Amino acid sequence: MSQSVNQGRRSLFSRRKSNALRPPWVKTDIEFTDICTRCDNCIKACETSIIKRGDGGFPEVDFTLGECTFCQKCVTACEEPLFDTEQHVPWLIVANIKQTCLTYNGVWCQSCKDACDPRAISFVMAVGQVPKPIIDISACTGCGACVSPCPSNAIALTAP
Repeated sequence: MSQSVNQGRRSLFSRRKSNALRPPWVKTDIEFTDICTRCDNCIKACETSIIKRGDGGFPEVDFTLGECTFCQKCVTACEEPLFDTEQHVPWLIVANIKQTCLTYNGVWCQSCKDACDPRAISFVMAVGQVPKPIIDISACTGCGACVSPCPSNAIALTAP
């Protein structure tokens, strides 16, 4: 009796794209995992220690550990052709506030605004309600400074 292979399920493995956030200035036209040697040079060089080993040992950015200062130490530490500092922006991510934000539950909190150096996060006043956060996507650098101070883990950095 021959066994049939479900090609639909099998193709999940070959098409699986990582949702991991890679260090800034990674070239967009490459497959990161094909070129990265997992040498950990970028992890060691990161001045804020936000780059860690992720799935398969590949470097990932974790904003719960801190923010990116765009110092480019990860770029200069890497010996592989993974980075392009000529890119207009370091990466295509911005802060996104989820419904778990304390302000959506009537609790006064502005910890994300206080941590945001480019002042991309502001709060809108409304009569009878606590102020709600608004993100100016054009001002957000994707540095992640707003993520770790958030007491309800309501901020994620995603592609716009």
